[in-house]
Amino acid sequence: MTTETLDAAPSATRTRRRPEPPRRTAAERWRRRGPLLPALALTILLTQVPLLGTVYYSLRARNLLRPETDEFVGLANYGTVLGDEYFRTAVLNTLVLTASTVVLAMALGIALAVLLDKKFLGRGVVRTLLITPFLVMPAAAALLWKHAMFNPLFGMLNWALSVVGIGKVDWVSQFPMPALVLMLTWQWTPFMMLIVLAGLQSQSTEILEAAKVDGAGPWDTFRRITLPHLRRFIELAILLGSIFIVQTFDPIFLITQGGPGQATTNLPFAIYQTTFRAFEVGEAAAAGVIVVIGTIVIAAFALRVISSLFQEES
Repeated sequence: MTTETLDAAPSATRTRRRPEPPRRTAAERWRRRGPLLPALALTILLTQVPLLGTVYYSLRARNLLRPETDEFVGLANYGTVLGDEYFRTAVLNTLVLTASTVVLAMALGIALAVLLDKKFLGRGVVRTLLITPFLVMPAAAALLWKHAMFNPLFGMLNWALSVVGIGKVDWVSQFPMPALVLMLTWQWTPFMMLIVLAGLQSQSTEILEAAKVDGAGPWDTFRRITLPHLRRFIELAILLGSIFIVQTFDPIFLITQGGPGQATTNLPFAIYQTTFRAFEVGEAAAAGVIVVIGTIVIAAFALRVISSLFQEES
């Protein structure tokens, strides 16, 4: 009896072993990948080819006013850009503008997402109204805020402050950077809110009910369960928001023109001025390459910091 059992064990093991999946041939693999090739080719054409062209021009001394002076200069343009005080000021302004807008928009986005995650009368109308700022074109939003909100004579912001006794303020001239941060926060808060709201609605209700049964309060539930669950959504929102806000150009061009002085000149506006006002294509291309590299490094560092904060919390 024991011998039969031992003899039957290997056969039972063999019958329970899963069959190996058939290996696909090269033709089958390419047939599966074939529908993705046009999208891949289009992505390379629209992203990598312009980047290679920018790198090429960054290595040459090219000025549109002097077409004959087109020669290879190596990394000289990068040295000129990095040693330029105008460029360093633009880097600092870009960091301040991006970090301030992302932090404020993320905080307001989380608060509004938590509010919209609750059921109340008219939630659909409120959600639509809160999403509307993100649907407005950047140029239209900039003109709206410049004339309807920041105008020192008839702007709505001064009208609201006059109720509490504050006089007329010329926001664009006296507080240019806070004015831009306020406008961009209004524009990008719905973006952050939508991503966080998607994370909230993907939460397991069973876990929340179990925490409530165990006596956890709303704040403890949010801090120990909801916030760690939202980690990847917050990381995604911060990453995408930073990449998009770094490229801000329309509000600066239409509201402040980079001024007063260089108070609001960020990297895209500095590159625009270098290209279309100084006509230095080589230096502008070098600045563009530096911006791309810096954006990648800062985004990776920001994600690492956020990940470490969530690990310490958990």
